[in-house]
Amino acid sequence: MDDTLLLAARALVLADLVARQRATPEAVDALEDACANRGWWADQWPEGTVYVAGLVAQDVQDALFESVGRWPMCLACDPEAPEHSLYIEPDIGGPSPQWVCEESGLAVAPLGHLGDVGPAGLTG
Repeated sequence: MDDTLLLAARALVLADLVARQRATPEAVDALEDACANRGWWADQWPEGTVYVAGLVAQDVQDALFESVGRWPMCLACDPEAPEHSLYIEPDIGGPSPQWVCEESGLAVAPLGHLGDVGPAGLTG
């Protein structure tokens, strides 16, 4: 498998971790583990490479949930709404993964673009 695919997936997820101030050593370790595991997975199923970035994001999300809690949290909804998170859609992670609000079901941002989201949703 081409390493460019994993590097691109890593960059997208890292951008979202940074955007939400979660790029801790533990989160970056989870990201590295996810990339290594999905690299093996993509080698086994080359047709599945379009899903790698979204699956890496889901893997990091799962790892962080186990250790530090939910990530990423939704900032696009009313600040008075109960705290809730985003999830990657489509479930398999691709081919165009995006973060979706678990409460409203609205697309909040493409993977790698959480830094473009303000309190009212996507910004210019």
